[in-house]
Amino acid sequence: MNILIRDVPDEVRDALADVARLRGQSMQVYLRGLLESQALSIRNAEILERARAVGGGVVDDDQEESVGARVMREIRYGDEVPPHWTTP
Repeated sequence: MNILIRDVPDEVRDALADVARLRGQSMQVYLRGLLESQALSIRNAEILERARAVGGGVVDDDQEESVGARVMREIRYGDEVPPHWTTP
């Protein structure tokens, strides 16, 4: 997918180019990393909000995983438990 952003002020473009250059990255690689980081941050915020809505990270004595962990697992994997996750 391509994204085009118009009317970026020169000083903003120059600042981004400077950071990319200091990191040894192209502008494209640097900006893609920023977008990926932002998308992950948004997803994490949604996971935390969902966990809060259903009771946070509280674990009862009879539960094997916290509510937050269950919500994260369901968001990431659906109802299936990944093979590398084992229950104690």
